[in-house]
Amino acid sequence: MKAKGILYLIPNVLALETGPDIMGPVVKNVISATSHFLVEDFRTARRYISSLKLGINLEEVHMEKLDKSTPDPQVRKLLEPALHGQDLGILSDAGCPGIADPGARAVAWAHRLGIRVVPLPGPSSMFLALMASGFNGQSFTFSGYLPIERKDRIKAIKALETKVIGENTTQLFMETPFRNNRLLEDLLEQLNPQTLLCIASELTGEGENIQTKKVADWRKEKPDLHKIPAVFLIGLS
Repeated sequence: MKAKGILYLIPNVLALETGPDIMGPVVKNVISATSHFLVEDFRTARRYISSLKLGINLEEVHMEKLDKSTPDPQVRKLLEPALHGQDLGILSDAGCPGIADPGARAVAWAHRLGIRVVPLPGPSSMFLALMASGFNGQSFTFSGYLPIERKDRIKAIKALETKVIGENTTQLFMETPFRNNRLLEDLLEQLNPQTLLCIASELTGEGENIQTKKVADWRKEKPDLHKIPAVFLIGLS
């Protein structure tokens, strides 16, 4: 019986054109040796692979779409090549597959099907932000995207602050870049002036900026985060 292939979880860059510097040899070697990928977006995946300058002919690379809208039976079907001995790679749009990413669904199926899963080291905006925040790194919660409806978003912000104060559990969350300023307005309006807020923006990029300050201080000098990828953290130092 032919051995099953491996499902590699391949990290993507957080900032454009940083791949050659950020990604280590193990990631580049796996990409070079893999010809079948599951990706969120074809254009983003091709651009990333091309930026690594590995001499890969993209016309010979097979890509299948895997996003949040992919039906569950189709997710299982996407893994069939691995059942026949072919290695597969999952590529996120940014950061690490499986973390705030639809790749987790394929990973879950891989475990059910007995396919070996190999995560590769790479940048994760959540963990980079946590590392640089000065907050509790032993107890933390990543809440992903907060509610779009303002009433629900405000309720969520107050609940996160309560957890920070009562449990010393760092709270991480993010927003779609074009809605960052709206989220920041609510944070500065709803949080206690003495609460610590960390904003980590454009991580690994030329404009990287990570600062932890009291809400009262952020109110005095509010940054413009429109269309800038950012992670927000509330915590205690």
